[in-house]
Amino acid sequence: MSNVTLVILCAGNSTRFGLHAKKQWLRVEDKPLWLFVAQQLNTYSHFDKIIVAASKNELSYMQNFTTDVTFVQGGQTRQESMNNALQEVTTEHVMVTDVARSCVPQEVIQRLIEQKNNADCVVPVLNVSDTVIYNEETINRDNVKLIQTPQLSNTNILKQALNTTIEYTDDSSAIKALGKKVTYVEGSSQSKKLTYNKDLQEIPCLKAPSTNFFTGTGLDIHAFEDNKPMVLGGVSLDVPYGFKAHSDGDVLIHSVIDALLGACGAGDIGEFFPDTDAAYKGADSKKLLEEIVTFIYNVGYEIVNVDLTIIAQRPKINPHKMDIKYTMAKLLHIEPQFINVKATTAEKLGFLGRSEGVAVQSSATLKYYDWKNA
Repeated sequence: MSNVTLVILCAGNSTRFGLHAKKQWLRVEDKPLWLFVAQQLNTYSHFDKIIVAASKNELSYMQNFTTDVTFVQGGQTRQESMNNALQEVTTEHVMVTDVARSCVPQEVIQRLIEQKNNADCVVPVLNVSDTVIYNEETINRDNVKLIQTPQLSNTNILKQALNTTIEYTDDSSAIKALGKKVTYVEGSSQSKKLTYNKDLQEIPCLKAPSTNFFTGTGLDIHAFEDNKPMVLGGVSLDVPYGFKAHSDGDVLIHSVIDALLGACGAGDIGEFFPDTDAAYKGADSKKLLEEIVTFIYNVGYEIVNVDLTIIAQRPKINPHKMDIKYTMAKLLHIEPQFINVKATTAEKLGFLGRSEGVAVQSSATLKYYDWKNA
């Protein structure tokens, strides 16, 4: 084995990226970028362990993609994420990279590995070819280097270096401040860092997302409760009863949430908003749907269409169908023509036919966010 652990940092919010999908979730064919980077780098060196530091609300979803990665919760800063990841590192050396550095050539990884026993930190750098001005003075460009990642460090030394309140932007800066040895190797212009969406045009190794479609279904049922406000599809209905539920009981929105989560393979509504959590007691289901829609877009999908079937003996649904359509379109960030609302009765059969509650069945179709043509 290589006695090296690979750490990939992807807990950021991509605030500078400028697209509605987070950069770590852009699809390369059918793979999210974080998985593409992990697998690509592992073919170069076969690391003892691969650790991915990710945001808290995406950790569970990431586990659907692979069992070959150890996932840790990232922090508010790069350094917090690093310290969390280092707790899982047991090898003598650790190689750290950002998911934004998505197309590092194999020869750069090999140069780092070859020097791992010759310094406390090995760093790829680029020479500067243009004239450099610092504080309005020209300086010798031969003394200026551009630091890249991945960086390979002695694990114990890196842990010591990051055990500080000083925030460092990379590992080599922290290790150098500790007075330890840093060695530089030749980097590559192909190791372009993905910071802004325009950078995608300069990273040719990334293939476009597949054109697959993904469909999920949702089914929810709620009984009536007297003297409670009735909300269906985010629309208030003027009837003297509502739904018995932990939240406001909007059975239509709950069904749509499950359909959306089903389409992207992210579980069900109870995993995101458990009815045992007091924080969701009486919750506005529109707010819950907004959180799920944000999640759907963040992890690299677009909503194509939603189809709804409301099964109810009462209240009468037809007078409210257009209000529901336009309200749901706004919540889902899609045009109203891509939402279909159907209503039927239970022909007075069963608990629905006895007017004891309402059921909603829904289907949702998603596709990958087409970042190539954004």
